[in-house]
Amino acid sequence: MSVQKFFINKATKNMIIDNYLRNELKRAGYAGVEFQKTPLGNRVVIYAERPGLVIGRQGATIRDLAHVMETKYNLENPQIAVIPVQTPELNARIMAGRVASALERGIHFRRAAFIALRQINEAGARGAEIVIRGKLSTERSRYEKFKSGAILKAGQPRRYAVDTAVTYVLMKPGSFGIKVNIYLPVKTIDDISIVESAPKAAE
Repeated sequence: MSVQKFFINKATKNMIIDNYLRNELKRAGYAGVEFQKTPLGNRVVIYAERPGLVIGRQGATIRDLAHVMETKYNLENPQIAVIPVQTPELNARIMAGRVASALERGIHFRRAAFIALRQINEAGARGAEIVIRGKLSTERSRYEKFKSGAILKAGQPRRYAVDTAVTYVLMKPGSFGIKVNIYLPVKTIDDISIVESAPKAAE
């Protein structure tokens, strides 16, 4: 097997496991996973809003997850660690999941989006954007965009300053897509440039 094919297969497997965990740990506020190769096997780091639901009673859930990863997805000796997300409202995947859950409970899509925007803003984000696409109120598919504050659309700072996630939820009219962009409260290159170019006060 070529090196290129090896890494493609590895990335594909990781993506499949990520999708599995997203479905299994939806109630736990699943926020992502990292894989680290170790001499003893594979260290799997799961990030979640509610780690207790990932671990389960006396570790039952985490043992079941490890068993599935090893037998179904051929992940050698998975050692699972669970890390809580410190500020869930600044995690795009968690917030997209909250909007999806709200839609499943029958909350109107506009209300669900505005509630999520308020939570994101109160957590200190510099801006946020939520796009909901589907058969929102008619038989034709369309989308509505909800935005607050600023949001970076391009450039190098977007890669580390904007957290993005997409999720889907099956509703009676059909599948709805939910995309969340969160402009994190971090300093960007533009902020540093503005500070450095500002005139200094006379001593």
